[in-house]
Amino acid sequence: FATAGRAGADYDLRTIFDDTLVQHDPFSAVTLVCNHDTQPLQALESTVEAWFKPLAYALILLRQGGYPCVFLADYDGAEYSDTGKDGAEHDIVMPSHAWLIDRFMEARRRYAYGEQFDYFDDPHVIGWSRQGTDEFPGGMAVVLSNAGDASVRMQTPAPGSRFRDLTEHIGDVVDTDADGWGDFRCNGRSVSVWVPAE
Repeated sequence: FATAGRAGADYDLRTIFDDTLVQHDPFSAVTLVCNHDTQPLQALESTVEAWFKPLAYALILLRQGGYPCVFLADYDGAEYSDTGKDGAEHDIVMPSHAWLIDRFMEARRRYAYGEQFDYFDDPHVIGWSRQGTDEFPGGMAVVLSNAGDASVRMQTPAPGSRFRDLTEHIGDVVDTDADGWGDFRCNGRSVSVWVPAE
């Protein structure tokens, strides 16, 4: 995630899970975006850019595989000072991502069930859909981009249905066709989580 955030549009999102534990052994993987050791100025510093953190949280919270952990400093935000490797004192500000993380957690509780179909066909935009279950029907579609505005045509378990973006990044709705397919969009360098409109 740190590499993908720094590289921006130069990163191939199709490879985001290549050679990871969550790819090879998802039942043994604890997935995270950041923790107290990897945050800025700490021992294992591997900073994920603020713009990419929502995309990273969507990747760990809304997909099959792995046991996701949310870092409190990403949720509440944090401000602190510490000494860097250069010996100088630095002031760090980590913005809160609570509003979006709450949306992702709601989507996880209500819609992230059933079979997952990946649409990893473009280096700059990827998506996946979840097909729901008898107990949790309706499904969900997630789209994220590390470049410009984008869309991914994906199949849901809900033919002739209307979906809305739970993140509220896109105000329009998506209507699926008779086979459940729809064109699901997201803004550039952003993520949208499409769930059944109620």
